[in-house]
Amino acid sequence: MPRPGQVKPATDERLSDRIAIGLLTRTFPPELVDRIVEESGKSGQRQRLLPPRVVVYFVLAMCLFSGQGYEEVARLLTEGLAWARRWSGSWQVPTTAAISRARVKLGPEPLRALFAEVAGPLATPSTSGAWYGSWRVMAIDGTTFDVPDSEENAARFGRPKTHRGERSAFPQVRVVALAECGTHAITHAAVGPFTTAEPVLARELFGALGQGDLLLADRGFAGLDLWRAASAGGADLLWRIRSHSVLPVRKELPDGSYLSDIVAARDHRKRTDPTVVRVIEYTLYDPGRPAQSAPYRLITSILDHEAAPATELAALYNERWEIETALDELKTHQRGPAQVLRSRSPEGVEQEVWGHLLVHHAIRALMHDSAHQADVDTDRLSFTRTLRLARRQVAAQAAFSP
Repeated sequence: MPRPGQVKPATDERLSDRIAIGLLTRTFPPELVDRIVEESGKSGQRQRLLPPRVVVYFVLAMCLFSGQGYEEVARLLTEGLAWARRWSGSWQVPTTAAISRARVKLGPEPLRALFAEVAGPLATPSTSGAWYGSWRVMAIDGTTFDVPDSEENAARFGRPKTHRGERSAFPQVRVVALAECGTHAITHAAVGPFTTAEPVLARELFGALGQGDLLLADRGFAGLDLWRAASAGGADLLWRIRSHSVLPVRKELPDGSYLSDIVAARDHRKRTDPTVVRVIEYTLYDPGRPAQSAPYRLITSILDHEAAPATELAALYNERWEIETALDELKTHQRGPAQVLRSRSPEGVEQEVWGHLLVHHAIRALMHDSAHQADVDTDRLSFTRTLRLARRQVAAQAAFSP
């Protein structure tokens, strides 16, 4: 409300057009959001209480404040809003039902398209831990999110079985992510049912890889067809392989590695269509852990042992854990430990997952920029502290027009 003696000027500007949410509008400017919404065919009238741009920002804020109710998130977006000289008219916190209808109308596509537009590698040539020689170090892995136990979600996503063969409490949506190891930035992602295996979803991401990338992956992504798909764009690979895989020694190399070949499971006996790889075997000595029954085995497409010595690649493979950390940030700290996503429809679940991915990318982009300006390693910064900072910005900056 205006103070006594003040008069509101006549203007058609609505309060919903003045919502700004700190870090998120910095990373996803209103002009970009408007364009993405229009290209997705979801544009609407600006005079409405919840125009599409505001709904996009609401979904992002909903993911930033995971665990808060709809109306509380809306209050956080508008907290501290004072009477503005160029604003007239009234705006009230939308009801939960109104927000739900607006989310349904928006759908997941604008959030998916916004992620595709904005997300990408963040590292500069000086970013510590992001490079091995001239290669940008990337990693791929998957995770799952529990979703509400509705008939629609169960039918679309499926659910895991318990160790006794019983149904688990919640259906799950699967996410496979491609991340930049040096910055923890998730650059690409694929979302699908729990019943779809990680290697199947991973194929959707391999097109993003190219010359100069070095992709790390664990044993779950083994297989000739997947190997060829991942390297088709010119990327190099460094993958762990199962200990029982047959890798005949074709040529021993001075650094202790050797050349071998891998074949498809269907071609295991005849080996008529092999792909040459370099094999690195090593053991880790740790007095605090049980002795290894078999050595670790890595295969790589980098056949030149001088360009990438075996000891360096063995040490580099440890960087694969950076994507595990990124997924933990996303699930444990940002979403909240053991929390179930709030959407009871499959479209709402996908919209929410893309919202979480966008928020994580915004936080990681801020951390990288801050580390670059301070000339420190990004790993020296705390994700949880940055997350709390982003949450504080929402209330503090809500009164400023985007």
